[in-house]
Amino acid sequence: MDIFSVITLLGGLAFFLYGMNVMSSGLEKLAGGKLEIVLKKMTSNKFKSLLLGMGITIAIQSSSALTVMLVGLVNSGIMALSQTIGVLMGSNIGTTLTAWILSLSGIESDNVFLRMLKPESFSPIVALIGVIMIMMAKHNRTKDIGRIMVGFSVLMTGMSLMSDAVSPLADSPQFSNLLTAFQNPLMGVLVGAVFTGVIQSSAASVGILQALSLTGQVTYGMAIPIIMGQNIGTCVTALISSIGVNRSAKRVAAVHICFNLLGTLIILPIFYLLYWLLDFAFVKSAIDPAGIALVHTIFNIVTTVILLPFTKQLEKLAYFLIQDSKKEQKEKEKRALLDERLLNTPAVAIEVCRGVTVEMAELSKKTMELAIGMLFEYDKKTEEQVQENENRIDKYEDKLNAYLVRISKHSIASKDSRTVSKMLHCIGNFERIGDHAVNIMESAHELHEKNLHFSGDAAKELRILCDALLKTLHMAFEAFEKDDLSIAHQVEPLEEVIDTLNLELKNRHIKRLQNESCTVELGYIYQDLLTNIERISDHCSNIAGVLIEIDEQQNIHKYLYKLKKNDEEFQESYHEYLNHYYLELGQPESKSAET
Repeated sequence: MDIFSVITLLGGLAFFLYGMNVMSSGLEKLAGGKLEIVLKKMTSNKFKSLLLGMGITIAIQSSSALTVMLVGLVNSGIMALSQTIGVLMGSNIGTTLTAWILSLSGIESDNVFLRMLKPESFSPIVALIGVIMIMMAKHNRTKDIGRIMVGFSVLMTGMSLMSDAVSPLADSPQFSNLLTAFQNPLMGVLVGAVFTGVIQSSAASVGILQALSLTGQVTYGMAIPIIMGQNIGTCVTALISSIGVNRSAKRVAAVHICFNLLGTLIILPIFYLLYWLLDFAFVKSAIDPAGIALVHTIFNIVTTVILLPFTKQLEKLAYFLIQDSKKEQKEKEKRALLDERLLNTPAVAIEVCRGVTVEMAELSKKTMELAIGMLFEYDKKTEEQVQENENRIDKYEDKLNAYLVRISKHSIASKDSRTVSKMLHCIGNFERIGDHAVNIMESAHELHEKNLHFSGDAAKELRILCDALLKTLHMAFEAFEKDDLSIAHQVEPLEEVIDTLNLELKNRHIKRLQNESCTVELGYIYQDLLTNIERISDHCSNIAGVLIEIDEQQNIHKYLYKLKKNDEEFQESYHEYLNHYYLELGQPESKSAET
């Protein structure tokens, strides 16, 4: 094996790792944010978690990506440690599929159909189809599928290059002498762990071992300990991802390491004990790529079968290894609002962002309800709560905006891109509604401090207007949370009614001033309240409008103009709401939607 073979080997490894990265990224984009939803819903018991871990790892072709995802979700407080254990076990089984795919390189036959299964036969065809899809397709989803195909082809090309590079080793006496070191099982485990830890890809290390097996110099006795070591080495990714996270997230990495270590510590002695007693003939025979895939699969399945009943004990072991400090035992650990590790899987990060944005929306809505309630029944504790909530809403806005901008820099599916756009537009509206809630609270505080009271008519009118506002607020927020356009379309008629009612209440207020049934000082507060209410309803309209504009791909200003002038359904809803609230005010309808 000369210098050129070494260069080819390194180039093949680079192709392999790059192809794996492209393929897994494309698969993860196709899966989308459903991963995070499924993770939360299907971890109710360890058997579901096991199947889920297998399914997701097969879908995204990366157990490391799934492990990092789990660390991020636990660090964000979205998942508990107990929910991740079964998923981690399942991911170990799911990752064995890669080894089976790579074992195709070992096929030797003159049969045309069998030869077509060899990577060098079908990779160029798959790559060509993938490139055509990327260049010709109009939809991002089709382009993603093309990228997956190209990634797969590059991966297989890398595997072929590595196999060709190491083929001269079959006749090398130096290589044969080197392999004698691997007769020691502990040395095999150590080498497998270190090598996999360095390249941070168990799939790549298994692939290299499969390439080496094509020389015919690697036996089952050498490969088995190395494969066990590779499972330990893959924990390095989880270990690195746990740096800088809370202790709960660190325990995810601890469980992953303990699971793979215990598997090796249990199975390796049992295997060699049985070998000593029964003298397995196959141990000294040469192993091929399919044999490596088989050993890899058996080891992971047996380890899972042995340790699955002891998930609670694994959890306790993780808590024992990573204990809370005395300070943390007294104070609840702060969770990260949005974990940066989730940016490695943008679709999952987007879904987590959506959950946090819904939390922000709910807090904004609750704050507005508290502020409006203070107009009719002042409470000092409620005032403090409104101010505290508004500060939290501001923090939500800062964190979400920065995080979503970082997500936008990644290559994401078109559907996810629309979701990000909706959140970026709506977050500002949620924050402004929080600001207006503080304005209303300050008006309530001023009324209380100066011992001022609205007249009976003014208080009644204000309550009716606030009822209409809260209904608009609930509809707009429900439309966002459920991503429901049918609800979004109902917001604008009611928002238009609030504008009409606002104008009517201003006219009535002027009459009260003229009749001297209202003071100028009260009048200023009343006008401020009407202005804030009108602006809040405008923000509700903006939220609904964003959903309509992005999903229906139409200019919102043209849509609203057309809606108010020509849409019979809008006019019918508008007049229905208007009649209802004018009836409560005690006067017949006197305005139209064009006012």
